[in-house]
Amino acid sequence: MPATAVKSKTIHPAWLRCTHWLNAIAVLLLVSSGWRIYNATGFMGFSIPRSLTLGGWLGGALQWHFAAMWLLAFNGALYLLINLFSGRLRRQFFPISPQQLLHDVGAALKGKLSHADPRHYNSVQRLAYLFVMLDCVLLVLSGLVLWKSVQFPLLRECLGGYEGARYVHFYAMTALCAFIALHVVMVALVPRTLLAMLRGH
Repeated sequence: MPATAVKSKTIHPAWLRCTHWLNAIAVLLLVSSGWRIYNATGFMGFSIPRSLTLGGWLGGALQWHFAAMWLLAFNGALYLLINLFSGRLRRQFFPISPQQLLHDVGAALKGKLSHADPRHYNSVQRLAYLFVMLDCVLLVLSGLVLWKSVQFPLLRECLGGYEGARYVHFYAMTALCAFIALHVVMVALVPRTLLAMLRGH
């Protein structure tokens, strides 16, 4: 098969697939260990079932959380930088037309949103992926305040103090979990997107 034909079928390059799966592992570790850390305080008034948490005890959960934090921070930064400097961020995620977005949301609610060409994102996908990128940045920044509050006074004040950062971190994590749940449902409805993320074509 000619090289041009192979290239035309490439949906996700190797760097994208690698950073995607590393980010997925990091997020899974962060959420499950974060739930265990949350249970130590329960500042929202409820607790997460222990079977869904990672770390066994607070110290163990913190170790898992910090390790996964570095993975998400460095791998996520690499993902964003390659997207930015390769021009992929502009090509794949912009522009987002309000009119097209409303049309795609309506189609999604009716179960008629097209996935004819997985190389191109519709407006709903563009907005969702941009949201999760910003959400992960917010998670890292609020996490820095919770970890080294004294060392980041300006960031701490921007997030409403230490207590404010705690709530920002929790709600940002909740938003990320909601995205993951929706993402998994969409993959289940269109399973070839999973194959593309595994094989690249």
